[in-house]
Amino acid sequence: MLIDEVEVTIKAGDGGRGSVSFGKSEKSGPDGGNGGDGGDVYIMGSSDLTLLAQFRGKELVEAARGVDGKKDKMHGKNAKDLILNLPVGSFLTDANTGETFELNTVGEEILLCEGGEGGTGNFDLRSSRNVTPTNTIPPTPGQSRSLTISLRFIADYGLVGLPSSGKSSLINELTNAKVKTADYHFTTLSPNLGVLPNKRIIADIPGLIEGASKGRGLGVKFLKHIQKVSLILHCITSDSPDPVHDYEIIRTELGNFDKELLDKKEIILITKSDLVSAAELQRAKTKLSKLNKNITETSIYDLNSINALLDTIH
Repeated sequence: MLIDEVEVTIKAGDGGRGSVSFGKSEKSGPDGGNGGDGGDVYIMGSSDLTLLAQFRGKELVEAARGVDGKKDKMHGKNAKDLILNLPVGSFLTDANTGETFELNTVGEEILLCEGGEGGTGNFDLRSSRNVTPTNTIPPTPGQSRSLTISLRFIADYGLVGLPSSGKSSLINELTNAKVKTADYHFTTLSPNLGVLPNKRIIADIPGLIEGASKGRGLGVKFLKHIQKVSLILHCITSDSPDPVHDYEIIRTELGNFDKELLDKKEIILITKSDLVSAAELQRAKTKLSKLNKNITETSIYDLNSINALLDTIH
């Protein structure tokens, strides 16, 4: 199952310690080297949507600390930076500061946590007033963030509807996705993506039920994946006894999650049009027409309807 939200602490590397050291002869002065800087932590956008799985079972991800300074004025090496590849669409929230970060493109890189500065050895602390310092300046710790990382698909279109409204079968027909389908509710347990012929991304969201915003069924947490779509495809089955009520259920849950979803462009898809007669299909369209929405019917067994739908959303 796709992991689309994790909580993890990300920490940059601490600075290395400075050294207290003196040469071997009586006239030798201090020669303790400085510590190296700790590694920074960067996040980088990737097209791999499974990357949040790298945090499974981990509470802390930490960059390396700087190397300690040594005698003979030997400074410790700076630690290598840590680059964490995250899926494009990752939205990070710092639990302590409220600061947010977002990755929108492949290859985009953001500095997340700064590494600590290395400590100062006693060689660099010598002065005319203190020619034999026996102390160091301690290193600073690396920056730490307690984060919630949430994946929001960068999809162009979103399929929504009640369970068993034909969304998964439709995305299989429209794209090369191979989504599991079956004759029972909740076969889709996590969102699925497909690439349309025009190279746009379409997301299939697990079925919503009445009260989903209160935790019923699979809840509404997957709706975050369509917050950025330009078009919602609202699937209602042709054999529904009350298609308007079905529509209103989904709209209520969308609005309870994010009212901005209600302002997005929308097409009502009467799915599984092959299951009913032409007269029954017309009755469903008539009932839905009072909503003043763009309405079209489709069936995965009718290539013409599939092509017409592609033309419409293109």
